[in-house]
This record gives sequence, C-alpha cells and structure tokens, in this order.
Amino acid sequence: MLIQGFPAGAWGTNCYVASAGPGMECVVIDPGQDSIDGVLSIVDEHRLKPVAVLLTHGHIDHIWSVAPVAAGYDIPAFIHSADRYRLADPAGASVMASREHLLSMTKGALELTEPSDVRTFDTSVSMQIAGLDVVINHAPGHTEGSVVLTVPATGGEAAIMFSGDVLFAGSIGRTDLPGGNADSMEATLGSVIWPCDDDTIVLPGHGQQTTIGIERASNPYLRQFAQGSGVQAPTRGM
Repeated sequence: MLIQGFPAGAWGTNCYVASAGPGMECVVIDPGQDSIDGVLSIVDEHRLKPVAVLLTHGHIDHIWSVAPVAAGYDIPAFIHSADRYRLADPAGASVMASREHLLSMTKGALELTEPSDVRTFDTSVSMQIAGLDVVINHAPGHTEGSVVLTVPATGGEAAIMFSGDVLFAGSIGRTDLPGGNADSMEATLGSVIWPCDDDTIVLPGHGQQTTIGIERASNPYLRQFAQGSGVQAPTRGM
C-alpha cells in the first residue's frame, strides 16, 4: 500500500493520497488549503491516477481545495450526507473566519466552491475504490457527518485509519463548534474507535500519526471512556 500525506495550509490540515501501489489508481483524502501542489507532486512522482476525493467531514480546513482537485482530475467527491450542506457554501458554513477574509485567502476561482460531482452516503458503508477496500464508519461528534475511513488489515499489514478530526494523538476532536455534540462523540469513541485492534495505525486530520494501542493506553479521553466515566471533549484546537 502506498500512503503519503502532508500538513497543508494555515491550519496544518493533513492531506493524504492513498493507493494500492505506484502506477495505480488513488484517492485523495481531505484536500485542505494549499494542498493542490502537494497532491500534484505525489501523483506525478508515483504515476498515480486519482479516481475520487474522500472527505472525513465538511469543515473548511478539510474541504478548501476539494473543488479544484476534483475538477482537475474530473473525479467525484464523497462526503457523509449529514455534512453535505457544508460543501454548498464552504465559506459561509465556516466559523473560523469571516467569509470575506476566507475568500481573500483563495488563490483560484474554484477554491471554496462546491464540486460539480458530489456523492453522499447516509450511514456506515464499505466500498472498493482505487484498488483498496475502504470501510467508512459514521463517527459523529465533531460534526454531524464526521466519518473515519479504515483500510482493513491484510497480508500481514496493520489496518490504517484516517481519523479526520475524531481522534488525534493524545486528544479528540472539539465538540463545541456548530454540528458538534459531546454525547455523539462519546458514542463514537465507544462504538467506532475503542473496538479497533491495538496495532491499527491512525492517520489523523492534524498532528502526528499514532496507533489505537497507544491511544488506548495514554489518551485521557479514551482512558476516561475505559473507566466508564463520561467523555468531556476539548474546546480548544481543531
């Protein structure tokens, strides 16, 4: 499996390109601000053919460049139906800055616009795409339509989870932004995150990679969950 990622833009949002191997089809995950050149570089270096953009949720720092990436390769963008409305007006749906300020940060007319081909899923699904088996689990809490994308373990390789802003190294996503819900986050941690194998590699939306085992042992929000107490999600950061 070929996976390369990089932090992009003012918010340091991790954008990933995933493929079964060089010279094959690939998916682009969460192309945020200033991610276009990074995507192009990875695609060209490994002779890849993008076939879809997959979005872990609809916050602007994760969808900033979805329209130009999708248009440039003539590919669809996938998002959970509960976050679909955020793609219709990315700047207007943001609480991170004023619409005018956000638009002043764009580099091209297609940025911060709605992709022409948007496809949605309403619940957890499995799909085969770009030579990969991808399990898409609805994981609300950070937003209504947050998901985690998991490529199951195979051939001796550990499972890979693209956790978006649900799980970070040492923390979890905020629940105090519009669409966030602490009760939903607690349910997500219990039903989606906690049951995963310890060796599952977690590639989050921000910050460094980790594993489920490390987070199970050291993440204070998961420790609280393991002890049977409620999870109080953080109110700072992304």
